[in-house]
Amino acid sequence: MSKTLVITEKPSVGQRDLVKVLPGPFSKGEGYLEGPEHVITWAVGHLVALADPDEYDDKYKKWRMADLPIVPRKFKLVVRDERSKKQMSVVKRQLSREDIDVVVNACDAGREGELIFAYLYEKAGAKLPVKRLWLNSMTTEAIRAAFASLRPGGEYVRLEQAARSRSEADWIVGMNATRAATIRLRSSFDGAVSLGRVQTPTLAILAQREQQIRDFKPEPYWLVDARFRVVDTGVAGDSAGRSYYGRYHAGSNPRIGSAAEAERIVAATTGQVGEITKLEKRELKERPPLLYDLTSLQSHASSLLGFTARRTLAAAQRLYEEHKALTYPRTSSRYITSDIVADIKPIASLVGQQSEYATAARYVTGLDMLPLARVVNNEKVSDHHAIIPTRADRHPVDKMSEDDRRVYDLVVRRFLAVFHPDAVSESTRVETTVPDAAAAGGGHVFRTRGKLLLVPGWRGVYGAVAESEAAADDDEGREQQLPKLTQGESARVEKVVSEAKQTKPPRRYSDGSLLTAMETAGKLVDDEELREQMKDSGIGTPATRAAIIERLLQVGYVERDGRALVVTEKGMNVIRLLGEHALTSAAMTGDWERRLGRIETGEDSRQKFMGDIVQFTEATVHELDTKLKEVRIPRANLGPCPVCGQEIVENRKGYSCWSRNDPGCGFVIWKSKASKQLPIAVARELIRTGRTEKPVTGFKGRSGKSFRARLALMQSDDGKWRVEFDEPWAREGAKPPDSDETADGAVADRTGADGAAAAGERAGERERAA
Repeated sequence: MSKTLVITEKPSVGQRDLVKVLPGPFSKGEGYLEGPEHVITWAVGHLVALADPDEYDDKYKKWRMADLPIVPRKFKLVVRDERSKKQMSVVKRQLSREDIDVVVNACDAGREGELIFAYLYEKAGAKLPVKRLWLNSMTTEAIRAAFASLRPGGEYVRLEQAARSRSEADWIVGMNATRAATIRLRSSFDGAVSLGRVQTPTLAILAQREQQIRDFKPEPYWLVDARFRVVDTGVAGDSAGRSYYGRYHAGSNPRIGSAAEAERIVAATTGQVGEITKLEKRELKERPPLLYDLTSLQSHASSLLGFTARRTLAAAQRLYEEHKALTYPRTSSRYITSDIVADIKPIASLVGQQSEYATAARYVTGLDMLPLARVVNNEKVSDHHAIIPTRADRHPVDKMSEDDRRVYDLVVRRFLAVFHPDAVSESTRVETTVPDAAAAGGGHVFRTRGKLLLVPGWRGVYGAVAESEAAADDDEGREQQLPKLTQGESARVEKVVSEAKQTKPPRRYSDGSLLTAMETAGKLVDDEELREQMKDSGIGTPATRAAIIERLLQVGYVERDGRALVVTEKGMNVIRLLGEHALTSAAMTGDWERRLGRIETGEDSRQKFMGDIVQFTEATVHELDTKLKEVRIPRANLGPCPVCGQEIVENRKGYSCWSRNDPGCGFVIWKSKASKQLPIAVARELIRTGRTEKPVTGFKGRSGKSFRARLALMQSDDGKWRVEFDEPWAREGAKPPDSDETADGAVADRTGADGAAAAGERAGERERAA
């Protein structure tokens, strides 16, 4: 009897999920399961990858500009490592069995899942007909329905073409650009200069912001705030408790240019009685936010919970695979299709069994007609719909980790909120004028902003203050709950003070704000529906953006400081040296992503896209060769050595008073410590004061978790100087504390974009070691 071979992306899917649906019993073999009608085996992420250049020709083991660009006529595939070789041999054996007559691609339903299967199938030399299992949810019912409607593999040939094009384009651009830049900058950088089709424009976005921060010159200004109390009209209790705050404005500007002017306003208004000269009220309606795609979920979890993009993705993936509580997370759509409408109320009823969602769920299930206009859009769903809770027997909340529970909570509340009405609030603007004959217009104007929630609407799903979105205090003044006020009433200045301020530089990107910038190719767009229109031309895809951020951290271009992503000196130098090169262009990379999407729909061709990639790479290699040939990054001078007084200079691996002509006294601060490269600013502070005042971020312990610590220069008994951690735990000989971020958990290897740059760096390390 012939059997069907089912290949999944991960062992857990085959061992835990499919065996519940397919007819059994199943016996366990090494790397596979066998039942009466089906054999199930699996990849472990990317078992097969594009080969490094030296697999094509031994000459590529040496990095030479004359050999660039490297553009294979046909790409070779290799099994990634020893672990992968073992499982690949199992898969190949199953594909070669005489009793197997068809193979089912049960890898994740998306571009990367298609690529994993395509490479594995090609490397195995298989000829069997292929069918596709396409899943939006991992519930038993969804898997059973998908097996009942297997699709011919040929329906996904365009998706495979787009996947191969993405992979090969990253290899060609990343491998050649990395080699060209590394060859020309060997004297300036220790290690490969990793460049890539997606990581380099992302780094450019971060570096531009970092430069703005470095160039920023703070300027002083002053604000004046007053507390008013409505003057008693003589009616008992009329003014009791009727107090409010106002901020001085000159026209529309609250900032005052000097301390003397601020103090003059304070003196002129202290104890005076003003008049409410303007009182405007208007009603504001706020529509519910759209459902989540992966990028908006990661961005929201970053701003609200402090999660990294990778941490959010890991939790969402577990909620999809293990708990069966969420639909497929690696989606770029924020809409659902019309065939899911029948599931909305059952899903609401299911989550409503949990007390914290009961009220909101009852509202949704009680609607005679669901508001679907902003939720359902078949045209805006390609591979997968928005992330929503699944329709299952139950959601095992009791078995979820803290991370999983918090991400689940975000998705459930967003799902319920989208079916609630607009939130309605009343916005009040008050102007109180305090007379002063010397002031322009005869008085000083203080402005007050108030907001009152009239109808909670969708915001009620989140509680009194939705999503920690209480208005922040800015130069305009904080919104406040106002007493009943009437235009023309008098109000006495009970207290007035001035406060010195400084203008602030723009904020560094966090994971969340960077993901949003990547989605819009670096353009600042606040409106979520306008962002929807731009997302097809973003940098990377929802499935790869978290990996790109981790890649920038891995190669030392970026470090984390709390939630902020800080570009290192190496990262800044790379972008400075590239200048206006197209490789740094977010718009161009976004256009490439749009074209990959058009290959999936048949509107663009793989041949034309790859031809353009090769042309771009040829031009890039030539430009880097010419532009970087004579570049030498000057080594920093850090001042006199604290031991011998000679000048300390930056070397490739440290900061010391050593030079070619003088060995110095032996004092050195090595750059590398606990997986971090100590920047010049830290070295300068250590040399100047012997310790760092603030903790330095970006260190990693043996467990791989990041931590921060103060540093100090210490001299050992043999006279050698060392940089040590200057923290109580270090002095007690203990391990560094756990970072604020919990472990991400095991995630299938989906680095995807810019994998070629990583391969290039590995090859570079091998060459230098040789």
